[in-house]
Amino acid sequence: MVTPTFTALTNPPPKPALRFIGNITNANPALVTTTIPHLYQSGIIVRLYVPSDFGMYQADQLFGAITVINATQFTIALDTTTFDVYNNPGTNLAKAAMSVPIGEITSDFYSPFTNTLPNATPIVDAPIPVPPSFINYYDQV
Repeated sequence: MVTPTFTALTNPPPKPALRFIGNITNANPALVTTTIPHLYQSGIIVRLYVPSDFGMYQADQLFGAITVINATQFTIALDTTTFDVYNNPGTNLAKAAMSVPIGEITSDFYSPFTNTLPNATPIVDAPIPVPPSFINYYDQV
């Protein structure tokens, strides 16, 4: 019997991380400005978390696909024209408004294969040994 060999990425590409929100416009689509570069790619889906202290509480828990405008701005497929105005109450808070990536449009499946961190180490494939008990289980099925 041939022993199967599986591979895994020893340095997997990072998933985009949450980013704190500096501003959200009342527009369709809404323009979101992050406090630091977001490193997002167009086509990912982000969920917005907006505490009531920030105004625009109607956007809390909403999500949509984004289009990147620049390093700190993206538009999100949400109509916020009738929402309260976003108001950042400052930085000394127990809560923060943030965008959190939760998925991506599958026809644009890019993020898992693109390492967006600066000076990141190259991706290297490494074989993973398969335990004998795993192989024997499938021989019996």
